[in-house]
Amino acid sequence: MGRTPGWADVDRILAGVRPPTFSDRDFPITAYGATETDATDGIARAIRACHESGGGRVVVPPGAWHTGAIRLESAVNLHVSEGATLLFSTDPAQYLPVVKTRYEGLEVYNYSPLIYANGCTDIAVTGTGTLDGQAGWDNWWGWFHLCDEDFGKLRQQAAFGIPVAERVYGAGHHLRSSFIQPYECTNVLIEGVTIVRSPFWEVHPVLCRNVTVQDVVIDTQGPNNDGVDIESCRSVVIRGCTFDAGDDCIALKSGREADGLLVGVPTEDVVIEQCVMRVKYGAITLGSDLTGGIRNVFVRDCTIGGPSLYFGLYIKTNATRGGFAENIYLKDVTISNLLKEVVQCNFFRGEGDSGPLTPYVRNVELRGVTVQHARNALMLRGYRRSPIEDFRLIDCSFTVDSPSTVQHAVLTFDNVTVNGRPISDVHQLR
Repeated sequence: MGRTPGWADVDRILAGVRPPTFSDRDFPITAYGATETDATDGIARAIRACHESGGGRVVVPPGAWHTGAIRLESAVNLHVSEGATLLFSTDPAQYLPVVKTRYEGLEVYNYSPLIYANGCTDIAVTGTGTLDGQAGWDNWWGWFHLCDEDFGKLRQQAAFGIPVAERVYGAGHHLRSSFIQPYECTNVLIEGVTIVRSPFWEVHPVLCRNVTVQDVVIDTQGPNNDGVDIESCRSVVIRGCTFDAGDDCIALKSGREADGLLVGVPTEDVVIEQCVMRVKYGAITLGSDLTGGIRNVFVRDCTIGGPSLYFGLYIKTNATRGGFAENIYLKDVTISNLLKEVVQCNFFRGEGDSGPLTPYVRNVELRGVTVQHARNALMLRGYRRSPIEDFRLIDCSFTVDSPSTVQHAVLTFDNVTVNGRPISDVHQLR
């Protein structure tokens, strides 16, 4: 085996992640026919002109601009100015034709994400304006109760190796699309915008390299409204973002089940820093779609907690998903309140030990983590054949209500207190 990464690797990752730069040219959408009542075609024309001219900024000026799907092209920075709001249609027909995307870790042709790019280099969504998906229970969110049949069919298609080109959904189906999705792109920047009322996952790069998400405000609490989902990406920085999300705040993923094995691209080299995470499930979540694996994740200087946030670090897998999570580091993190565990890593969640795969989790370190209140510190349940390995707590303090659960996990402690008592042995957590 090679060298085990540590905190020194943050400098290596940051040195390799550089936001894209753009030509100093502006393309106002109003110059291409955009009106507040219908900006779709004007935005598309501005993006095309910007791209064909060698790049620059496509500028959305102050105002409320109604639009359908937006498709970015290389060298284009979609800049949503202060005082500007892009109001995205809730008519599914505005997101056709279908595009290649992922739905919960599975490859599919589906409705376009609200902002989409495929195979592009140097793209961005910036500015201090607002992206409003206008989702509600009478449109996108209502599909939460209607998607099971479609998703079950898609899982079956993936399991039987049906070619992706034949997995066509969209019209007549109920698989919601992400808000912003760069797919197979290089040099991606999402910066400054506020995202509200998202149909589904909000910022969802797939198979991308060199991704920066910074100073984004996410305030959308519909069903499955994950904040940032990084899927099968390498070299990622998430910095200075605020999350009030309807599901996990930051979720790292790498494909699911048969598709995850077939594509086989991990998420790796991720730095998360100076973020605030308040709602709803996991603050930092790995999985549950992690069949391709996740490695080298560094979280520092973050503030976590709120009256309805469940977990601090949530690692989700089982014998159906498989995959791995290794080299996961948290440092200087303050947690105010959690409804459940500070860390949950439970191989028996969901389908449990009923599938053909064996997950593994190893080299997880919490250093300088302060927890003002949680239900308990740890829920760690590995398999006898695959215990959670090398889980370390260093310079941490926990105030909790209940004992921890630790099964088939190897833990070490160094200067750790629980409810004011120093801990030197795993049995003191139970």
